[in-house]
Amino acid sequence: MRAGPTAAVSLLCRSRRALAVLSLLALALPLAACGSGDEAAPAARPVLVQQPAPAAGAVQAFAGEVRARHETPLAFRVGGKVAKRLVDVGDRVVEGQPLAELDAQDFELNRQAAKAQLTAAQADARLAAAEFERVAVLFERQLVSRSLLDARQSALDAANSRVAQAEAQRDVAGNQAAYGVLRAPAAGVIALRGIEAGQVVAAGQMAFGLAEDGERELAIALPESDVGRFAVGREVLVELWAAPGRRVPGVIREIAPAADAQARTFAARVSLTLPEGVAVELGQSARAYVANADVAALSVPLSALTERAGRPTVWVLRGDRAVPVPVQTGPFGESEVPVLSGLAADDWVVISGVHLLREDEPVKPVDRGNRPVQVAPAGSGSDAASAG
Repeated sequence: MRAGPTAAVSLLCRSRRALAVLSLLALALPLAACGSGDEAAPAARPVLVQQPAPAAGAVQAFAGEVRARHETPLAFRVGGKVAKRLVDVGDRVVEGQPLAELDAQDFELNRQAAKAQLTAAQADARLAAAEFERVAVLFERQLVSRSLLDARQSALDAANSRVAQAEAQRDVAGNQAAYGVLRAPAAGVIALRGIEAGQVVAAGQMAFGLAEDGERELAIALPESDVGRFAVGREVLVELWAAPGRRVPGVIREIAPAADAQARTFAARVSLTLPEGVAVELGQSARAYVANADVAALSVPLSALTERAGRPTVWVLRGDRAVPVPVQTGPFGESEVPVLSGLAADDWVVISGVHLLREDEPVKPVDRGNRPVQVAPAGSGSDAASAG
């Protein structure tokens, strides 16, 4: 006997009710399990962070070169032919060390000539003295006139003067021979060379440039449009290109009174204050950073800025949390905004997705290179961070 349509419908309804009950039970079991134990901690939210950058115009950078405090051009005091060149660029020398020698033949001949002139002058002086003594004896006996005695006295005085002159010429000739050897006036490094063996040089022609040991400076050029903003004694920071990120303090020591005729810039020297264990080499490239007190020191991207309670706010890392920090801002730029107060240079600021952040929510900070950033725990006394 076949079941009628009514029985089939009734069976289908009972099946649907059974499936609905089973579905409710399946949903209730996970909920019951969650309520029976501890709640799972929320996952840390990845956030992109960076430190505040110097605001545009807040810091000016000037490229320069490390130079010695004392740079001495060395030259022979006499002219002649270079017989020997004893040092080259980069050689370290000590005080009194010979650097080059001139051909000594002419100097030796001059010395011998001066010595011969002195011998002749001394012989003339002895003869004049003997003549004066003889005339003096005759004058006492009244055998010669007074005028003859005065003439012999004048001849003796002239002969003695010629002896003194010859002695001076002998000393000059000796000095000339000594000047034929160029010596280092102080310890240092040969920075320039302008002569070669066999070359004929004039007196005063630059032979070597000596960079003396001791204090090091940075030579920079200031544009004439801004030179009025700088003064001797102004503090700067110097960063070597060979050691990026490490800056040493410096002070502007001098500024040229006149601009360079070609570059139209003013040469300036910055004295370096090197910490213990830090050394610089001559010729190294570096930058001098000069802060502009009239401009805000820091800036952040526009994406880092939000608003809370009607005040501009940025999210700053404190340990493993991001906290809102009210700031005072300056005029908005195209991509950044200057921060007048509220931030430190070593703070790490969230620069993306700030509208999604919640207080006390753990975060996982990364820098623009997708490297994790470790921040000192909040309350540890330091918020300095480093990218790993």
